[in-house]
Amino acid sequence: MINRRHLLAAVPASLVAGSALGQEAPKSAKAKELRFGYQRSGTLLIAKQQGILEKRLKPFGVEVKWVEFSFGPPLLVAMNVGSIDYGTVGDTPPIFAQAAKAKLVYVAAVEAAGSGAAILVPPGSTLQTLADLKGKRMGFARASSAHNLTIAAVEKAGLSWSDITPVQLPPADARTAFDSGALDAWTIWDPYFAVAEKRAGVRILATARGIAKQNAYFLGNADYTKNNPEVIAAVNEELAKVALWAEANRPAVAKVLAAATGIDVASWLRAVDRTDYRVAPLNEDVIEEQQRVADRFHRLGLIPNKVAVRDIVWKWEVRT
Repeated sequence: MINRRHLLAAVPASLVAGSALGQEAPKSAKAKELRFGYQRSGTLLIAKQQGILEKRLKPFGVEVKWVEFSFGPPLLVAMNVGSIDYGTVGDTPPIFAQAAKAKLVYVAAVEAAGSGAAILVPPGSTLQTLADLKGKRMGFARASSAHNLTIAAVEKAGLSWSDITPVQLPPADARTAFDSGALDAWTIWDPYFAVAEKRAGVRILATARGIAKQNAYFLGNADYTKNNPEVIAAVNEELAKVALWAEANRPAVAKVLAAATGIDVASWLRAVDRTDYRVAPLNEDVIEEQQRVADRFHRLGLIPNKVAVRDIVWKWEVRT
């Protein structure tokens, strides 16, 4: 069950709103800054490295600030309390946040095929199929996209959640446990996935493809988004352009991300080649897929109440 110490404040349904915007900054823009929460991969990090959002938001009189997070749940905690205004996470963190009544809204999505995450086994492992996970220690970050992938993989194997021993660790701690042999399997996403699979003897038991779709999302603090729809839509528009560039220039993306993270270019090339980048509004297929994720966690009692994903989808009207 959710740890009540991490439950977040309520979000009124009236905060779910949106509008289109033009290229120029309107005089009504209220924000003087926009604080981004980012992780060590993806379109938002590319935009940060290239200074693209600073340029786009300058006519609005909006200063850009950046805060790094190791994975999604802490990022959304910060968003709820107003420490950041906009950020990107995987499929699961928003489910836990919405169940905890966090003040956030979905503002854009990246539809993904699920090849950028996997279940890995350490050197010497005898595990060959998902069914072999029965009775094994599986590491993953709680309330992360890896949590959803782990559950989906267990279900695909015909096992129940009680058939495995969940070991809930953030990525850095999970990597240490995996390397030391304390885990029988580790569910993880790129770039951690790309780095780990380079180690001699590490095998991919299964990738997310065919198990869970693993869409990603951009979210905004609900108050900020309500009060500054022009700014949020401007960011979305710019990130959509960055995503198109990234899909057409993957070797260049790998170099940009290597410079940003200190992770070697070879690992980034592996990760970037299997990454989907396109940024778009949430369509019905995306909303339905995210609802399936939410229902999975509720069915297992891992969130305290059923949530309706579409209740917190902000309408980004893309200009044509």
